[in-house]
Amino acid sequence: MKKPILLLSLVLVLCFGIFALSGCGGKDAVEPEPTTEEPAEAPLAPDVQKIKDAGVLRVGVKADVPNFGLQDAATGEFEGFEIDLSRELAKRIGLAEGDVTFEAVTAKTRGPLLDNGQLDVVIATFTIKPERLEQWNFSEPYYQDEVGLLVKKDANIAGLAGLDKKTIGVAQGATSRDAVQAEADKAGIKVSFLEFATYPEINTALESGRVDAFSVDKSILTGYVTDKTVILPDGFSPQDYGVASKKGTDGLTEFINGMLNDMRASGEMDTLLAKWNLAD
Repeated sequence: MKKPILLLSLVLVLCFGIFALSGCGGKDAVEPEPTTEEPAEAPLAPDVQKIKDAGVLRVGVKADVPNFGLQDAATGEFEGFEIDLSRELAKRIGLAEGDVTFEAVTAKTRGPLLDNGQLDVVIATFTIKPERLEQWNFSEPYYQDEVGLLVKKDANIAGLAGLDKKTIGVAQGATSRDAVQAEADKAGIKVSFLEFATYPEINTALESGRVDAFSVDKSILTGYVTDKTVILPDGFSPQDYGVASKKGTDGLTEFINGMLNDMRASGEMDTLLAKWNLAD
């Protein structure tokens, strides 16, 4: 009788061993394989999805503003801080690097091009103003500047007061004229203005003596300084630049704000500003 008892003992030992490893016929104790799938991305807002579906982001940019948006006359390529911002926006929408088209705009043309649907956004030193907020959507500011004055060194003009009874060149449709006029009124001086379509035209007018000063935001003026000209210390009417889109594209505006906030938090914005000599 000892042999059957011995065999029974061996069977029990084996069963308990298997039980410890696999539950002895119970539930499978093998741990599930960890998933490698990434969590699903949040759906894009309809106006952002529309751009992605079109396969291209159409951006209005400056072609004559060094460091912000400048077009190479030989190659036609654009470069600058706002060009890099445009490419980053396209990337975050889910487009490839080459799926961005740039169209040169001026202060006079950028709004109408948004209104008629030829552009998705304008990133072109577009100043955020109360009256403009009634016409277009604007993102949070991505850069702040102030209006300045560029004059010839040999004119011996030390400040705005030195432009009494003189002519100042400004861009068509820009807010610089109003800012300068307001300061001139405060100072009790008389100034006149000539408007031009582009910044190079104003600069040429300054060089030829058609105007006595070239007025626009100081960061823009830095691209036109030569050994014969100087930016006056006067600065007025702080200017906040924002990304503009057609009125009602609230989802796109929110998306852009998210991008700008991410770039500020990560340090990408500071890096980009330093790259284009725009850091404080």
